[in-house]
Amino acid sequence: MASFRRASVCDNSAVKSASTLYFRSHLDDAGHGVCDFVDFIVKGSDRVPHEGRLNQILAFTVIASVNLANLASLILLVSLLLTQGKTVAGPELLFSSVSIWTTNVIVFALWFWELDSGGPDERVFHAEHCPPDFLFPQMTSSHFPDTWKPSFIDYFYLAFTNATAFSPTDTMPVSPKAKLLMLCQSAISIITITLTAARA
Repeated sequence: MASFRRASVCDNSAVKSASTLYFRSHLDDAGHGVCDFVDFIVKGSDRVPHEGRLNQILAFTVIASVNLANLASLILLVSLLLTQGKTVAGPELLFSSVSIWTTNVIVFALWFWELDSGGPDERVFHAEHCPPDFLFPQMTSSHFPDTWKPSFIDYFYLAFTNATAFSPTDTMPVSPKAKLLMLCQSAISIITITLTAARA
């Protein structure tokens, strides 16, 4: 009986260690990913005019890859909580959830930046031929010139507010693809926050 209890304690310790290792590994990977994204954003926000379709496709590929990796991390987190929820430490869950949520905000900010009105190049040089996918308040305000164009910080703010309010705030999606993007981001954010709150 004593040996059985020792074995049970050892098994629980092993499971807890495995879950802790998973969360710390995920947090480290997320940290490196955020650094890479910051570098990508700084370079991507200062685009060369007429950069070409190939560069935009490359940007789509990078964003989609990180988006899928972050979604896979969320699925793994859900699976781990459903199967070994009692062994997951609170701080590890919190750190992992924050990294997933933060990556979600950055990824969708980049989606909004790249897809609105055909992309940053189109918005600057062919704005009259590209209807907007998002209606920013500056576009309808008399206090801003008609030539006003959103910068990356506007899309980052849009992604942040959508991830916290789960709905549009001051900027409205006007095209189907914009509405679908915001829907997907809100769904990921709701699942991440709900998991953390339920475990707490």
